[in-house]
Amino acid sequence: MSVTLGEEVMLLSLDDESGVARGRASAAWAVAGGTLLELVIRDRVRVASGRVTLTDISPTREGLLDERLHLLGEWARRRRSAKVSEWLAKDQTASVRATVGSLCERGLVVEERHRALGLFPVRRYPEADGTVERELRDRLERVVLHGARPDDRTSSLIALLHGARLHGIAFPGVPHKQVEPRMAAIAEGQWAAGGVRRAIREMQATMAAVTAATIAACT
Repeated sequence: MSVTLGEEVMLLSLDDESGVARGRASAAWAVAGGTLLELVIRDRVRVASGRVTLTDISPTREGLLDERLHLLGEWARRRRSAKVSEWLAKDQTASVRATVGSLCERGLVVEERHRALGLFPVRRYPEADGTVERELRDRLERVVLHGARPDDRTSSLIALLHGARLHGIAFPGVPHKQVEPRMAAIAEGQWAAGGVRRAIREMQATMAAVTAATIAACT
C-alpha cells in the first residue's frame, strides 16, 4: 500500500496500542510539511526562497493530496507572497485531521472515542494493520542504521523527522547520538534530485525554527 509522507510521519507518531500521538506539537508541523513535500515530489508544487508556488493543479488521484493542493491554491491566490512557514502554520491542524482520517479509511488505524474525566471528548487512533508501518520502520533502519542509500522519499521523510527533532518516534529505544549524525547528513539533501533537494532544505529549516521556538516557549 502506498502512503504519503505526511501519513508516514503520522504512523510513526501514533502509539500502536494507545493511539496517542507522541511528540504531538512537532509531529503536527512535520505532517503538514510531509504533505507539502509530497506535492513537490509529484511536481505539483515548487518550494524555493521560503516561498511555495503551484506548478501543476491537475489531480494526483489521491484524495488527501488533492484536497491539500486545492486549499493551498486558494490560500496562495489571496497572497502576494505565499510563505512556506505561513502555510504550514495555517494548515498543520487541518492536515493532521485529514491525514488521520485517511489512515482510518485505509484501515491502518481505527478511531476510538473516549471522554476524559467523563466530560471531555478524546479521540485516539490505535493500530489496526501494522504492515505499512513495519515496512516503513524497516526502510528507515536500513538507511539510517545500516547505511543504505536513500531515495528521494526517504530523504524527505528523514529531513522532516530530523528538522522537527522527532528522532525518538522513528527509532524508539535507540540513543539519539547513534542516529542524529546520519539523519543530519541525509537531511542536507545530497541524495535527492535538485528541486526536491531545495524543498528538503527549506522544510528542514522551517521545522528546526519552529521546534526551537516551541522548546524556548516551554522553558
